Amino acid sequence: MKKILILGAGKIGRIAAVMLNESGDYAVTLADASGEMLEICAEDNAATLVKVDVTDETALTDVAKGHDAILSTCPFFLNVAIARVARAVGASYFDVTEDVETTRAIREISRGAQCAFVPQCGLAPGFISIAAHDLFKRFDHVNKLRLRVGALPQNPTNRLKYNLTWSTDGLINEYLNPCEAILNGKRVEVLPLEGYERFTIDGTEYEAFNTSGGVGALCDMLEGKVDNLDYKTVRYPGHQEILKILIEDLRLGERPEMMKEIFENALPVTKQDVIVIFADAVGTRRGELCEESFIRKVHGTRVGDMDWSAIQITTSAGLCAVMDMVLTGKLPATGYVRQEEVRLEDFLANRFGRYYSHAG
Repeated sequence: MKKILILGAGKIGRIAAVMLNESGDYAVTLADASGEMLEICAEDNAATLVKVDVTDETALTDVAKGHDAILSTCPFFLNVAIARVARAVGASYFDVTEDVETTRAIREISRGAQCAFVPQCGLAPGFISIAAHDLFKRFDHVNKLRLRVGALPQNPTNRLKYNLTWSTDGLINEYLNPCEAILNGKRVEVLPLEGYERFTIDGTEYEAFNTSGGVGALCDMLEGKVDNLDYKTVRYPGHQEILKILIEDLRLGERPEMMKEIFENALPVTKQDVIVIFADAVGTRRGELCEESFIRKVHGTRVGDMDWSAIQITTSAGLCAVMDMVLTGKLPATGYVRQEEVRLEDFLANRFGRYYSHAG
């Protein structure tokens, strides 16, 4: 039985432990610096619980020894140190970070490693890159590749039409940092909150705008191979306009800690959410201009003895599925592994990836 160490006992780490324990093939250790968080997770009876400060690399190394894989669900700014520990103990490394610079640093750590390093295993980045690359492979040449993802409340009640569903640090990071795209075949940076558009799926109207990190490493891989590629976050209409007031007019973009405090005190958490996934490609195939799309809405479901939100399900399923594919030999077991190396059909057939087929 493979031994897995999950770092971070929050929203994603907890359900990842439950998912892996339910499979019956993994012995899970769940570690966190917060004894209170670990006490909550003890109710699941899904993992051995260990209290450790992940910023203490010596202590973390002692905990990590003997594990086959380390899954980080910690904030992105902790992941470089965690990746160093993974390499030191010979454990494969996986995370759900959206931060571009963190991912680049982990790629450097992975050079020459005898274990796998697979960052950005969540929803976006993560699954959206797998779906996008699958569309790309269906064309002789791609003119336009559009990626749109949103984690939304099913029943919005405030003027932002939004509830907190995942990491507030990650959310603010997406809203503030430059965004990668491909324009006329070349990789460029575009501004967050710009590129505004509206579209409709199943009778519901959405808006979308540029945010950072969701495109993962696709721009590295597809530069010069597609004419245009962009990633945008999906929200209900009206969200972007209020964000621009907060971030630009009131200058909260210069005070991210204050912005985090405001969000966490004013926006309630909800488990009644829905994940909207839209990937679309336009290009030529055998001389004919064609268009193909991948569209999915995912709701929460029950795992173990609890109901979990859609963002928990999709993020954890992405993390666990890719780890499972590495440890069972369906993906490379050494060095840096891109999400684009994962075949969409293999992912959806995986025992964890199948959660992306759940319509609620």
